[in-house]
Amino acid sequence: MKIWAHTLVKNEERYLWYSVASVVDAVDRVLLWDSGSSDNTFEIAKKLEEAFPQKIALRKVRQENIYDFTRIRQEMLDATESDWFLVVDGDEIWWDESIRLLCETIQVKGDDIESIVVPNYILVGDVFHYQERAAGRYKLAGRMGHYNLRAVNRKIEGLKSDKPHGTWGWVDGSGKMIQDRDQSKVIYVDVPYLHASFLRRSRASNHQVPKRARKLKHEIGIPFPRDFYYPEVFFRERPEIVKPVWEKMDRGFFFRALFETPLKKIKRRVWRGSVGY
Repeated sequence: MKIWAHTLVKNEERYLWYSVASVVDAVDRVLLWDSGSSDNTFEIAKKLEEAFPQKIALRKVRQENIYDFTRIRQEMLDATESDWFLVVDGDEIWWDESIRLLCETIQVKGDDIESIVVPNYILVGDVFHYQERAAGRYKLAGRMGHYNLRAVNRKIEGLKSDKPHGTWGWVDGSGKMIQDRDQSKVIYVDVPYLHASFLRRSRASNHQVPKRARKLKHEIGIPFPRDFYYPEVFFRERPEIVKPVWEKMDRGFFFRALFETPLKKIKRRVWRGSVGY
């Protein structure tokens, strides 16, 4: 059973190498599409293409608004020839075992299920801290918290990309979100990954990417244990253009986060809000 990965990026120079390199050996192909980066993202993408020439399919596409995002996701689906595909953003990094077990689950159960939900650690401040579980608002596979739907069976009838960036998702031919279909075919697999969505991901202005400015969170997270086992890709050889991930939050960020964190915790316990942004 073939598995491809979809990675659509714009200004993701900070973590892109680690993201793609953490999954590329486990899948058959990675569609790596850049939608107009103004930083080093495309140069890093070319380095990935050079490092994995049989796996990476690199392309430049044009995205000017949140609706273009939906169209491009559909074009990626239309270009996919595999049985299953993974959604792998440029700001998420997988452990070797996590991506291996996810793909093994697809190989064993892929004919009988439609999608797979997995957990993630949401990084805040820096790679040494993660957001409390109470902040997670996604309800998937009977769970609510920091979860994402990351693997999709391409044989779902009428499968298509729907809704603008921020509320985007995959729907079936009737317009139903695939995570809301037959729940016996939406399964949970305990294979976590790191998600850097709330960290600064580029030296370019956040305003160059739709809604990016709203993603940077000034928050004091929970520190990982000193013996925390980080994804293996962080320690592997990389091109010089790819910077290490070990930079700690600066003092200005820390003091602002120190003020805002209690307010955020009160808000999320009193008013849950809606999913999306």
